[in-house]
Amino acid sequence: MSDLCLMTVHAHPDDEASKGACTVARYAAEGIRTVLVCATGGEEGDIHNPAMERPEIRADLPAVRAAELAASVAAIGYDSVEMLGYRDSGMPDSPANAHPDAFWAAPLADSVGRLVAAIRRHRPQVIVTYNDEQSGYPHPDHLRVHDISAAAFDLAGDPGAYPEAGDPWTPSKLYYTVWSMARMRALHDKFGELGLESPFSDEWFDRPNHDDRITTAVPIADYWDVRRAALLCHATQIDPDSPFWFGLPDEVTRTIHPFDDYILGASRVATSFPEDDLFAGLRA
Repeated sequence: MSDLCLMTVHAHPDDEASKGACTVARYAAEGIRTVLVCATGGEEGDIHNPAMERPEIRADLPAVRAAELAASVAAIGYDSVEMLGYRDSGMPDSPANAHPDAFWAAPLADSVGRLVAAIRRHRPQVIVTYNDEQSGYPHPDHLRVHDISAAAFDLAGDPGAYPEAGDPWTPSKLYYTVWSMARMRALHDKFGELGLESPFSDEWFDRPNHDDRITTAVPIADYWDVRRAALLCHATQIDPDSPFWFGLPDEVTRTIHPFDDYILGASRVATSFPEDDLFAGLRA
């Protein structure tokens, strides 16, 4: 199945580990080419692991995060990585938003063009990006990732758009990643069942619920360990003692919601719902 290709578009190093890592590992194991596009270097990321709060780490954080990304990519099994070359824009309304190299500050046409070029180089049938509704976590870079992905999905096959970016290629399907409310509720309930304090506060359940929009649930139980391994590669960002990421035993967590959930945002091929395969309608 080397003619099939999956491209995931993310904002920062570590997003590829927390959103759909098991899906990518599954398709890589099937022989499908997998490509990661990462918009920024994560320069504004804080250090969330106390063990990594050291002066030499702070002083060289961009290089450290690049090395973490390389390790995560290897753990997941991506075939290729494309860095769009922008700087992390930081959190909403922070001074970093206005940095001249920030992703958020870049002209949209430039960012779309860089992604169009990546799509034309790798020729994916399926592109995975962020949701069109992100009020629950409106990070500037996540918002912009959606914007450029939707535009590039439409323009990559247009010979009149960005002619300098390579031969046109028309991707077939565009998906949005989503952490389902059902999954979070099931995890929360399991903490209580085991007599553990849940990291899911009420604020988590006050976020917008997109479960009614989910079209696709990819079974990933056999690849659950990949997500943990990839997350732990990002040692500055992920505390190995975090109850949010690792508060339940792995043998329990893998059985609670053994799917990665997606919303099909656009499709140029016929399919039927619910799907259990991002390549539904594309396999011979």
